[in-house]
Parts: sequence; C-alpha cells; structure tokens
Amino acid sequence: MMSAEDLFASAIGDETRLRELYEEPTVGARHKDIGHMDEMCRRLIGACRLVLVGSYDAQGRCDVTPRGGPAGFVAVLDEHHLALPDATGNRRLDTLANVVQTGEAALLFLIGGRETTLRVNGAACVSEDPELLARLSPVGKPPRTALVVRVREAYAHCPKAFIRSALWDPSSWSEATDLPTAAEVSLAHRRPREPALTLAEVEHQQQESVRTRLA
Repeated sequence: MMSAEDLFASAIGDETRLRELYEEPTVGARHKDIGHMDEMCRRLIGACRLVLVGSYDAQGRCDVTPRGGPAGFVAVLDEHHLALPDATGNRRLDTLANVVQTGEAALLFLIGGRETTLRVNGAACVSEDPELLARLSPVGKPPRTALVVRVREAYAHCPKAFIRSALWDPSSWSEATDLPTAAEVSLAHRRPREPALTLAEVEHQQQESVRTRLA
C-alpha cells in the first residue's frame, strides 16, 4: 500500500478524471439549488439550533466550527441575506478572521431528529452595525459582531449521511466510558506546551468557562 504522502502525489488532478469515476447527477440533484431563502428555508432556519460554519483564510486553509443557540438565533434578514450573532467563545476568532480575509462562508443547518439538512453558501462579512446587532437574539452575552451571509446557493441536502450514521438514534451512541472526556483530550493536546498542566486544572478551567462565559 502507498504511504499517505504517496497518495497525495498520485491523487486525481483534474475534474474530468473525477467525473469519469461517477454517474451523472440526478435531475433532482441538479435542480435543487434555489439561490435564495424561500418559505421552506425560513422555516428550517427558524427551527435550527445548531449550524456548522465553514470558512477559509487567505492561504486557503479551511475551518469548520459549530454555532449554537435557541431556535431562531439565526436571523433571516431578507430572501438573500441572513445573520448569525457572535457568541461567547474562546476568542481565537478563527471563523470571523477567515471571513474578513476572504469574504466567503458556507453554512450547514442541523435540526435535531431530522435527517434532512439545509446548506447555504455565499459571500460573507463581519458587521458591527448596532441596528443589526439589536435585531439579533443574543447567544449568551450581547454580540459584539454578527456574521452576515449573502446567499448564493441554498438547498436541502439528502438524508443519506444521517441515515448511515444513525446520529439521532441513542442506541447507536458510544458509551461515555468508551471515549476520553473533554478535559482529557484538552490535557493531551496542551501538555506538550504546558508540561506542568494537570487534569484537575483543565477540568476546573472548563467548568469555569461554562459557568462564567456561556451567558
């Protein structure tokens, strides 16, 4: 078997070859993008409590981050624009900095228990407009900024990934004892740069972060 690096060296290099490996997309797949937010999109976004935000920086490095809040925390401004309030986080500002650099974002709206998702892609900006911020439902503390997306693509995504994963089926979930805790993961990743760090310290930091910075 090739090494992982060899796989990059021999990877498919053009779209023509890629297309040769697959059948043509169905008519439904070709026609599903409506390019704006209709009533169906508004209803799905209004019910959404978790959205995944994809972005990339000026060097093309990609990032995906979850944004969550009560149903309706993502505001549909009109049929071509929506806004996500900034939430209290780790202050790395990865997504916002990426959007400032490239002006693009991709959103995947998830709805608990539903296998169909909504995808929205388009131009994006970071706004500090006070009138806009006043219109948004705060996610914790009042937002300092908002991510605004001008919709270029909008379409429902098929449920196959959720059916295959059985994500919403509790019987498919791993037992808590089978996986490392959040604190154990953080300790393992931070300890090379912070050798004196202890598990108890990380657990305390995480508890305090949730207690003091969630709202």
